[in-house]
Amino acid sequence: MHSAIFGPVIALIGWTLIMWLWMYFTRIPAMKRAKIDVANLTGGTGADLRAKIDTKSQWPADNYNHLLEQPVLFYAICIVLALMAQGDNLNAQIAWAYVALRIAHSLIQVTTNRVIIRFTLFSLATIVLMMLTVHAAMAYWGVSFH
Repeated sequence: MHSAIFGPVIALIGWTLIMWLWMYFTRIPAMKRAKIDVANLTGGTGADLRAKIDTKSQWPADNYNHLLEQPVLFYAICIVLALMAQGDNLNAQIAWAYVALRIAHSLIQVTTNRVIIRFTLFSLATIVLMMLTVHAAMAYWGVSFH
């Protein structure tokens, strides 16, 4: 099965993995600067680490976690749309909008971390996710949106 909506799914998964790399290449040096013995580090919590490293070095990790929260719903609804043969055209374009908004959210969070900008981008992405969900519901119950 080939559906255009899989492109945004693959792109957002790829972006999430890029953010994992960003987190790794930010956090390890921050831990070393904080004199944390990375090679022998065991246990602990995120709060323990957060108390020891500079705040800005934590932002990529926060964003990586965010990319494993709401986007799970995005992946699910995209698969549902693809399985219902509704993953092309408008829904694929809407899915790309979601990806663009989440990437913008990531870039703000790991650079300036301005909450009002992040919140705006998150809210817009949520509205886009709602649109995809409504389209899936309409398709499931036989209501046309074309």
